[in-house]
Amino acid sequence: MAEKQRTLARDVTIKGKGLHTGLEVTMTFKPAHENYGIRFQRIDLDENPMVYAIGDNVIDTSRGTTLDVNGVRVGTIEHVMAALAGLQIDNVLIEIDAPEAPIMDGSAIEICEALLQAGFKEQNAERKYYEIKERIEFSIPDKGIDIVAFPDDHLSLTVQVDYNSKILGNQYASLNHLADFVKEIAPSRTFVFLHELEMLAKQNLIKGGNLDNAIVIVDRPVPQEELDRLAALLNKPKVSVRSEGVLNNTELRFRNEPARHKLLDLLGDLALIGMPLKGRIIASRTGHHANTEFVKLIRKMIKKEALKPAVPRVDLNAPPLLDTQQIMKILPHRPPFLLVDKIIERTDTYIVGVKCVTMNEPFFVGHFPGEPIMPGVLQIEAMAQCGGLLALNTVPDPENYSTYFLKIDKAKFKKKVVPGDVIIFKDELIEPIKRGIITMWCQAFVGDSLVAEAELTAQIVKTKNL
Repeated sequence: MAEKQRTLARDVTIKGKGLHTGLEVTMTFKPAHENYGIRFQRIDLDENPMVYAIGDNVIDTSRGTTLDVNGVRVGTIEHVMAALAGLQIDNVLIEIDAPEAPIMDGSAIEICEALLQAGFKEQNAERKYYEIKERIEFSIPDKGIDIVAFPDDHLSLTVQVDYNSKILGNQYASLNHLADFVKEIAPSRTFVFLHELEMLAKQNLIKGGNLDNAIVIVDRPVPQEELDRLAALLNKPKVSVRSEGVLNNTELRFRNEPARHKLLDLLGDLALIGMPLKGRIIASRTGHHANTEFVKLIRKMIKKEALKPAVPRVDLNAPPLLDTQQIMKILPHRPPFLLVDKIIERTDTYIVGVKCVTMNEPFFVGHFPGEPIMPGVLQIEAMAQCGGLLALNTVPDPENYSTYFLKIDKAKFKKKVVPGDVIIFKDELIEPIKRGIITMWCQAFVGDSLVAEAELTAQIVKTKNL
């Protein structure tokens, strides 16, 4: 059974400080309609501009993932996006009154708890996945960064981190099922090395940062006087270093909490693809820049695939809806000018037909000797005959009607059609039939390749029996 999209059951609000700005931030999650996606709305700005949460809008990844649309920014969104992805929330409007999301405790758990409190509402529309169909890789070799995606029937993530640190060492984290996200990944907090913390604090770049929303890794000996300066910088009475190489802000929630947090960030950034994934993702030494570059790579593939025509998936072994004898009871065409062998599917708006091309076709005698190619004009005619079967399905006595060409437009021929090819035709109404005028977008496929296409307009006319 197809999965359904879902949104929130009601509004829910969280409040906290922005990590980099130090501003007090209020963020309200609101239910949204089907196919809405994830959108941020800056309610602190004039006209309340909207920022869509998609990879195309990523503008900066230096200190988190930042989106920008026409100069309107929303930063540090990765934990929010991870919570939404982990809870499989498809559609939500996020009102925010500051240029960045609140850091909360440095993880996604408080966001998850708020969303769980709001509850979920299943929607009618089906959830659309992007399925990894073949190996996809993004890498930065000189930095040892690698993200590889493999086909799978659900999303799973594995992350490896290696900072050449004796304290961290090599760490791994995996998430095999999103159902485990809240318990296994969401509580993992962001981390920073001591030398990075000092630099950021001195540059006033972590105005909302403190020892309650980050794990501080100490990977070198630090004299007490330096720790005292750090305590003053962070407005703490005293700080010390635990035996496991972290400052005494808190106990680790997981032995491999840094790796789990990197997985959290990866999941949040992957949500910027704009639809959930099915595939196995393995990432090494990755960060927001690599994550979002991988996202942009996937989005390019999605856009490219969207431009490809949808090949009708038909079972050529199944009994046809109309065979040749039944077709000839509807159409006036006869061999050798009957160019449709059978109809596989027909609805009120489209039709799918089949033509098996053999070397016995009479036109191959002269088109061309030594290089048999089906004439493009006959491919158009075959499309039109399928369209006639679609149009005549709308009258009670189709044997007393014919369809006549009025216009052929936008005709293109992509590949040769030769003996042995099986052509699948798909004709689809562009607009409802009015006053006997039918306009269709027609395509011809051989295998997975589009070989011809055209826009055809015809008129349904009552005639004498032919």
